[in-house]
Amino acid sequence: MTPDSKILIAGGGIGGLTASIALAQQGLSATVLERSHFSEESGAGIQLGPNATRLLDRLGLAEAIREVGFRPAGLFIFDGLSGRRLATMPLGAYAEARYGAPYLTLHRADLHAALYAACKAAEGVTLSPGFDLTGLDLRDRCVSAIAADGRTAEAPALIGADGIWSEVRTLIAPEARLAFTGDTAWRTLLPRSELTAPFDAPAVSVWLGPDAHLVHYPVRGGKELNVGAVTAGGSEARGWNKMGDKADVRSAFGRWCKEVQSLLDRAEGWRCWSLYRLDGLPSWTSGRIALIGDAAHPVLPYLAQGAALAIEDAAALAKSLAEHDGDAPRAFPLYEAARKPRAARVAERSEKNGARYHMRGAMRLARNFVLRHRAGERLLAGFDWLYAEPDSQSEPRPPRA
Repeated sequence: MTPDSKILIAGGGIGGLTASIALAQQGLSATVLERSHFSEESGAGIQLGPNATRLLDRLGLAEAIREVGFRPAGLFIFDGLSGRRLATMPLGAYAEARYGAPYLTLHRADLHAALYAACKAAEGVTLSPGFDLTGLDLRDRCVSAIAADGRTAEAPALIGADGIWSEVRTLIAPEARLAFTGDTAWRTLLPRSELTAPFDAPAVSVWLGPDAHLVHYPVRGGKELNVGAVTAGGSEARGWNKMGDKADVRSAFGRWCKEVQSLLDRAEGWRCWSLYRLDGLPSWTSGRIALIGDAAHPVLPYLAQGAALAIEDAAALAKSLAEHDGDAPRAFPLYEAARKPRAARVAERSEKNGARYHMRGAMRLARNFVLRHRAGERLLAGFDWLYAEPDSQSEPRPPRA
């Protein structure tokens, strides 16, 4: 691959834009093919742990994301039926000192806008909107991407960053099948100025209950509260931005405490999407094509790591390409080998976390007992494997007194 060759990236979401910035930092060029006009209009909030913010910092985005993000002081865990707070895990300055990077909450559109602006300013990044990928033509040393309107784009390699419903994945792994989990996720936004305790706290709060949970945290610099939920049931509908029925949400939380009921009463409208899992692909790569993020390994939302994994993938893939002089057939399998164990571990832990969130009966009571008697610092230490610098030879840095 010559220095002026552009790597194609299918998908202009968080993973695709991060990949293009990471490639540019490594002296490689990228063309991002995006179906939309790089608009991110969803009302979804997003949590970025230190594992993700550390990498964004290295890409020169620290100031941009801090301006639009919020640094929660802690994570509060509640029992949804009784309303009792079970545990408090420190975040804020404590977590930043421990891991060397902050834990931030953001509106997804704000993060996307920061990445988009960085791409516009980066030398070697080309943005191609309105490119609805429908096919790939694989030749000896070239990948040709074909759009619905007949346009084509060619390069020595292509990165599929087109999300859970990846067109690239269907073209290189047609046997892969997404499976509906039987659960539905919901989201809405509320102005924080109108909220009272415990919803005005500068924290991420998780409410646990039988077959459902609720999570909320500040976004947009603290001006709004992102409210998310997962409930049992729903349809196998594709997509993740459908209008939801408020009555369905209220019904799922009908037996919950009065505090949660009061929060749900404030929501005017909900968006929803069905949750899917994908059994591990035999391979994320095929010759000159590689998948990243949800295209390669969608994870359930119980560790808040979907975007973080895409960011990690993007950085790792760019590094592998740079180390092998842009030789995709050599670099792509090494990227996959380095990333697969990590993604599999996150997916497994996320599934287990979801089961703990939704416990009922005696299991719920046992979970609550353990949480009430576990120190917050110990809870955070349980995430060292996730948030600490990878391949570090030393323990995470202790927080300052």
